[in-house]
Amino acid sequence: MIKGLKICGISDPKTLNYILNHPHPPKFIGFITNYKNSKRYVAYENLKNLVNVNKKQTNFVSVLVNPTNQLLEKIKDLNFDYYQLYDVDPIRTFEIKEKYKIKIISALTISNKEDVERYKDYLKISDIILFDSKGYHRSESFDHNLLEQVPGAINKMIAGDIQIDDIPNFRYKDFIIDLSGSIENNEGKKDINKIDRLLKLFANT
Repeated sequence: MIKGLKICGISDPKTLNYILNHPHPPKFIGFITNYKNSKRYVAYENLKNLVNVNKKQTNFVSVLVNPTNQLLEKIKDLNFDYYQLYDVDPIRTFEIKEKYKIKIISALTISNKEDVERYKDYLKISDIILFDSKGYHRSESFDHNLLEQVPGAINKMIAGDIQIDDIPNFRYKDFIIDLSGSIENNEGKKDINKIDRLLKLFANT
């Protein structure tokens, strides 16, 4: 059974408000905090205002690529429940978790079995292990069959060019599903109609 849904790359108040007030809101919403190459990146001043809302039952996730100490100090009081960390080794991950007393999603980029095996290094540190594609900034996919070796008891999330119509295929999988690019329009902006369709489909899966 799917454990939850994450909508990633929210960058404007209108879309955020729509999602939070939807009859079937997702368990997680992600915000691109420091990866400036992403079209979904939100600058600090905008981010501070964007996340300063009533989250209701949804968890806010700060998506961070190898964050500096300076950045972590800057965002420490923002309205986040999780830090999603890319390119951060286990020791550094532990330090961040201990210092900021925040839940951690460790993001591993996957192209082969050896990449998947790295999850073992984070098991005692991270709250969720995210398996993503190597081209995470371009919504690329990877072979999800590689994850069959990962025990079901592990709290895990999957991303990488997952489409709305793929959701029913995960019905018997114990993943949190992470989507971004597939709920955008041709201009790379989040599409309310696609988000509505996703949330309704997930609720009925």
